[in-house]
Amino acid sequence: MSDPATVALTAALIIVIAAPAAACAGKLSRLNGATYATALIQSAAAFTAVLILAAAVTTAPTPCLR
Repeated sequence: MSDPATVALTAALIIVIAAPAAACAGKLSRLNGATYATALIQSAAAFTAVLILAAAVTTAPTPCLR
């Protein structure tokens, strides 16, 4: 499972999932009347939240697999 190709594909998949989530968060905040700066901050927060969630889900079952 620690094959470099598997790690690279998993990272790419996570980024592909995080980018639309961030775009949707920015669009929704803009539709709600936020400024561009606020929408960008909320987009960055959503992108970071998806990455953190993916890291937590990935590392949580690791002790059980050994």
